Amino acid sequence: MQRILVKKQNMTEFWEENFKDKQSMWGFSPADAVFDAIKLFQKHGLHKILIPGFGYGRNAKAFMDKGFYVTGIEISETAIAIAKKTYGSEVNVHHGSVSEMPFDNEVFDGIFCYALIHLLDEKERAKLIVDCYNQLRENGIMIFVAISTDDHAFGKGAMIDKNRFLTPHGVELFFYNLDAVKDEFGDFGLQDSEKIMEPSKSIKGKPGQIFWKIVCKKIANS
Repeated sequence: MQRILVKKQNMTEFWEENFKDKQSMWGFSPADAVFDAIKLFQKHGLHKILIPGFGYGRNAKAFMDKGFYVTGIEISETAIAIAKKTYGSEVNVHHGSVSEMPFDNEVFDGIFCYALIHLLDEKERAKLIVDCYNQLRENGIMIFVAISTDDHAFGKGAMIDKNRFLTPHGVELFFYNLDAVKDEFGDFGLQDSEKIMEPSKSIKGKPGQIFWKIVCKKIANS
């Protein structure tokens, strides 16, 4: 129990230090998965989007450029400051951990959660899925992008639990396989799951990562 308490206490410090040190560490181009999400949201006429794990807004900017109204949740004050400096003070972000959701009573058309859920433990992951689903309107769609057991990082570092490892960088990662996808998302309108590469084209000297793209829809009266 003590180890889990320490992890929770230091998560804010971990990301704050990383953003202070590395600033826009992933650049300002959005993840490739964002473009598929935009197409899917547009196809279903979705406009009001929640992004848990907002970071400094590189993914949110792509949605905003297409006319989506975006609300974010971000644990790092430094990341939020970078977003506001880069994209304008009107950027709408709740400061805090996703484990503290909900931050308001808003209901969203769509939710896009990129490379966040695999940083959480089992109870935190379950709570995040429930909290997102509860803030999704009927027929709304939520998309999670989570690291796969097929990724080259799987099995590296100290094992914490099944498919969960402490990486050499001090990050705890849970790696999803298909069974885990079905177990965790199956009761929340799971529509589709597929493995994707991010970025879709490998950068020279830096291998891409393998993720699951998980799509859920809140069916009316479910």
